[in-house]
Amino acid sequence: MSGLSRRDVLKLAGLGGAALALPASLASASGGGPSVVPPHAVSMLYDATVCTGCKACMSACNATNHLEPDTGLSDGLHQMPADLNSRTMNIIKLYNDPAGSWSFVKRQCMHCLEPACVAGCPFKALEKDRDLGVVTWDGAKCIGCRYCEISCPYQIPKFEWDKFNPRIVKCQFCYEQRLKDGKHPGCTGACPTGAVIYGTRENLLADARRRIAGYPGKYYKDRVYGETEGGGTQVFYLSRVPFSRLGLPSLSDESNPHYATKVSSKIYGWLAGPAIVFALLFGSINRNWKHHEANRRDHEAEGHLPEQL
Repeated sequence: MSGLSRRDVLKLAGLGGAALALPASLASASGGGPSVVPPHAVSMLYDATVCTGCKACMSACNATNHLEPDTGLSDGLHQMPADLNSRTMNIIKLYNDPAGSWSFVKRQCMHCLEPACVAGCPFKALEKDRDLGVVTWDGAKCIGCRYCEISCPYQIPKFEWDKFNPRIVKCQFCYEQRLKDGKHPGCTGACPTGAVIYGTRENLLADARRRIAGYPGKYYKDRVYGETEGGGTQVFYLSRVPFSRLGLPSLSDESNPHYATKVSSKIYGWLAGPAIVFALLFGSINRNWKHHEANRRDHEAEGHLPEQL
């Protein structure tokens, strides 16, 4: 270490400082305060107590988005996907337990206020519309890394494994097909009982609260799922059974990208110490090597044979 100059030490200290500063910069970039609601945020409200499981919304979704129905489990007879997949953006599933408790549930993209998929996409192929808040996918920017699949806490985005030029498939509120023309998403117009309705986030949240107030004890813990979970979403749920039984994850009020950044910040913090030690060791070796090379050249200049290493 005696071969290190003061300048070398300062450079290495700067490197270590940069490593320590990295987590702080990442954390500040993700915010951490209350999630910002887009000015004209559109939403869906799904009331599981009203759903009859007719699956009209599924057929309407496939027709609107030009998706071939998944009939694999029915031997080609009718649409029967097991879950969301590359041909299914919207699905109705049934929760049923031996005790007799049951409920239908509609699953599609939640259009989070701070989407983890958008934060995880390295080339901004997934973007959240600043006005309406819809999360859309741009195939021209996608490299197929599938980070969006990994980062989504709701496990929504699906990859087209069977296509030569695959897409990421997820609900986009029928943005290109209907929303841009002022029309409602296909699924909401097809529901015969009004189990899923479309409107602004503000109005639908107020509607959900009115339903809870009007029917005390009907809804699970008098909660609106999506109001604050993961920082808040633009798809709301009402249910008589616990949301976790419907496949909805139990999330804190903290936004998903901010939570992920906090975890990565700790990892970077743990790596900072070894990085500084490595940098100091490398600097010492590099300095000693330069000193050795200088001595070798002087030795050869005096007419001696080159040293063998």
